[in-house]
Amino acid sequence: MGVPPNDGKMEGWLYIIRSHRFGLQFSRRRYFILQENYLRCYKTTSISQEEEPLRSAKIDSYIRITDNGRESINRKVFFIFTLYNTLNENDHLKLGASGSEDAGRWIRSLQNAVLKECPNPEKEFMSFSKKNWLPSRFGNAKRAHRQRSIDYYSFLHNEAVTSDVIAPSPWKIFGCQNGLRLFKEAKDWDSRGKHWDAHPAIMAVGVINGTPEAIFRTLMSLGASRSEWDFSFYRGNVVEHLDGHTDILHAKLYSNWLPWGMMRRDFLLRRYWRREEDGTYVILYHSVIHKKCPPQNGYVRACLKSGGYVITPVNKGRESLVKHMLAVDWKFWKVYLRQPYARSLTIRMLERLAALREMFRAKAGNYPSDFSSADSEVKIMLDQAAVEDIKSEDISQQKLELNADLEEDETEKTNSGRRSLMSLNDASDEFFDVPDSGEVIAFDHLENGWFPEVSQEWPASNMSQPRLSSAAVFVKKIHDLAVQKKGYMDFQELAKEENVVPSFGNTLQKDSACSLPCSWATSDPTTFLIRGENYLKDNQKIKAKGTLMQMVGADWLRSEHKEDDLGSRAESIVQKYAAQGRPEFFFIVNIQVPGVTQYTLALYYMLKTPLEETPLLHSFVNGDDAFRNSRFKLIPYISKGSWIVKQSVGKKACLVGQALEMHYFRGKNYLELDIDVGSSTVARGVVSLVLGYLNHLVIEMAFVIQGNTEEELPEVLLGTCRLNNLDASKSVLV
Repeated sequence: MGVPPNDGKMEGWLYIIRSHRFGLQFSRRRYFILQENYLRCYKTTSISQEEEPLRSAKIDSYIRITDNGRESINRKVFFIFTLYNTLNENDHLKLGASGSEDAGRWIRSLQNAVLKECPNPEKEFMSFSKKNWLPSRFGNAKRAHRQRSIDYYSFLHNEAVTSDVIAPSPWKIFGCQNGLRLFKEAKDWDSRGKHWDAHPAIMAVGVINGTPEAIFRTLMSLGASRSEWDFSFYRGNVVEHLDGHTDILHAKLYSNWLPWGMMRRDFLLRRYWRREEDGTYVILYHSVIHKKCPPQNGYVRACLKSGGYVITPVNKGRESLVKHMLAVDWKFWKVYLRQPYARSLTIRMLERLAALREMFRAKAGNYPSDFSSADSEVKIMLDQAAVEDIKSEDISQQKLELNADLEEDETEKTNSGRRSLMSLNDASDEFFDVPDSGEVIAFDHLENGWFPEVSQEWPASNMSQPRLSSAAVFVKKIHDLAVQKKGYMDFQELAKEENVVPSFGNTLQKDSACSLPCSWATSDPTTFLIRGENYLKDNQKIKAKGTLMQMVGADWLRSEHKEDDLGSRAESIVQKYAAQGRPEFFFIVNIQVPGVTQYTLALYYMLKTPLEETPLLHSFVNGDDAFRNSRFKLIPYISKGSWIVKQSVGKKACLVGQALEMHYFRGKNYLELDIDVGSSTVARGVVSLVLGYLNHLVIEMAFVIQGNTEEELPEVLLGTCRLNNLDASKSVLV
């Protein structure tokens, strides 16, 4: 457990995660102290002033902290985060905490240590010399104290995790049942929420007397304790662990709560989770196809189009506001059960939230409501079976640690200068999005010989296509799965094209009316909130009134490798302006999406006034990477799309350089920011989810340089963009 920071000091027990030479991971329990930008490691808590730490690391502007999520090592669940040196990819340290809140406190404290007060960047620009860099930041204590690096981070003002986008809620209440408020998602043409889709998105909202972490652990568990609250769940297992934030799970449902005569149902789901800075947990599900878990005899595989939980702390963290959303295609046939029956089944499943609330209320009844600490709350709110499992895991883990301590001491002495940790490898994506419900698949189990309903959510072009026979469709699906090595069903085998040299900045068409698919436009600046003139005093944000730059182009590209420094390409709009001797300055945001095929989304902005007339932008353009990483913010917004995508992306401003790896390219008349989305497991999970729904989304973004002083306020948006129904097949091959 970590003790909250006191006068800049954070301390507590963590686990060092290492790997044997055979690749198997193991953990070592150590006591860590973070103070004055140094992270020190000890074997015990009884520390004298003269005692030398086992290891010590300098936490400065070139250290990044990555949240790796949940991982099981020797039957013990850890919440893992990694510290690494951005100037030396082999210099990193992998740590684990026993709880997600504990890991969150450490990550936040380490980030605060990174983001510290620095000299005024407008007065002094200094480049960092790699020759003075300490070769092993996470080595022994004496070497770590020899050198202090130069930091240019400005003072960090913490912001509450709220929405930075002004957007109307699409949810309309339609009832209250078992103490839960029930909402349905109303479409643009149905502002009052009176009309129902074939498979509507329905949400239940209630307050549970439990901490967010305890509720999160309960919802993530697939063990026997789930039978205490989930009346629909019969059996489940994790099919594949993709990374610390994503896995594939198979869940079978009981049949006794289903209508009479209805065959049993099961789900194959992709589960993604994350924890926000304010302690909110987000758990998202949607159906997938996986080769390791085909449809099973006796079950009809239902399709969860989107669903999940949002668990927000209230009442100082002692209680939680929980939102549970489901949009399910139960695979009913029209002659078998009508749509109202399907809706009632979804609502019945949402009532699990009431059962979860009553379980936590019963468990908390034997304890005083005013708990002494958040950690004690977690222990009380966990079910007894889970507590016993944790205890047994801790005992077995302690035995393993005692047997290996002597061996570790010798290893540390001989291998202190070598790389001792292995980077987390990307898991193979052996799963695909479920095809449109309008398509007939041979391995679907047909009830009473009827074909499924055609979903009303998909374009009419898909519905008008003539249906093939079951055998023909089966052959087509097998072929699609065979030729597709990796990715989602939405990404079909792309047609072979000859490499052509595109005109960079013009490969994505502009459509100011936002009516054409696969096009771009600018967003309304007043949709986004930025820091006002008095933000340092009142923490109030205001509507943006305009943008500093004009968006002049966009690229939507694909290739076999990352496309860096597009601004330097001779065929780019940037170089064409430079060749004409024009004074305009360009700002390029290059978002790189990893995968077997690398996708690149580049946005081009142009400044017509001299750069010197905007001091903060001038400081950003001419500053070092550490200063840039501490100031560049992205505000995302999914204005049209599925609930699961909206929830995964959020509407909160993010300091991109603190979450993702960024590279900067400075040219004579441009600055390009290359953002590597694959550098974070959290971001990879979000992007992989977004890609599955990409051609059904309208994505809006705004960019801003964060203002931290009175002179830098109010903030001004650099630019905005609106991306309408991007299509991977229409990206330009480079």
